[in-house]
Amino acid sequence: MPDLDTSQLDLDDVPSHVGLILDGNGRWAEARGLPRTAGHMAGEEALFDAVDGALAAGLKWLSAYTFSTENWSRDEEEVEFLMWFNEDILLRRRDGLNEKGVRIRFIGDLRDPRVPERNRIHMAETEKLTKTNDRLTFVFAFNYGGRMEVARSVRKIAGQVATGALQPDDITIDDIAAHLYIPEMPDPDLIVRTSGEQRLSNFLLWGSAYAEFLFVEKHWPDFRAQDLIDAVVEYQTRGRRFGTA
Repeated sequence: MPDLDTSQLDLDDVPSHVGLILDGNGRWAEARGLPRTAGHMAGEEALFDAVDGALAAGLKWLSAYTFSTENWSRDEEEVEFLMWFNEDILLRRRDGLNEKGVRIRFIGDLRDPRVPERNRIHMAETEKLTKTNDRLTFVFAFNYGGRMEVARSVRKIAGQVATGALQPDDITIDDIAAHLYIPEMPDPDLIVRTSGEQRLSNFLLWGSAYAEFLFVEKHWPDFRAQDLIDAVVEYQTRGRRFGTA
């Protein structure tokens, strides 16, 4: 990895959590006359380059939208590839991330029967392997949907209401947040989406209420560690108002 330019970073104003929407793998491949799966494979380097960028910038949380609940509607062959590829990446990369002090977490419906059992096993093993690391928490959003996450939280609260443990009039925003996949995960300060598309696509809907957004023109396979650092520098130029103005 080439030397990274962090000279413009204000280390006292680093976002605690950056979310990444990894868009453009298919378009990257098609522009080169390659199958879509080649774009996903090329995107692997970008993903772990982004981790290096996050480490260099001093981030504590980085999340990546690796497989959405809507992705099941893609071609069956592509979905099968993504199930295999996500497992393969995990097995090849987790030891290296562990050595760098990165904790790995997963959010999404991992109990969905369409998710292969071997994937669930390797995810649990990886979380256990890295659970004591605290340099960076890297969250894979896998079989994830923001609406589904909120609905899941509401169902848990409904169960508390049904047993009398909680009264409807006492339900607060904090109650909903407490039942998200990782309650201790901070809301994303910045969400970066590649490929020039300007939409959220059901990613971290609850937590992104006051997030800043940055839309990058390059496709995901071309994204590098320096791009992540540059995104943080751009974030630091903005004045966050949290809805007050």
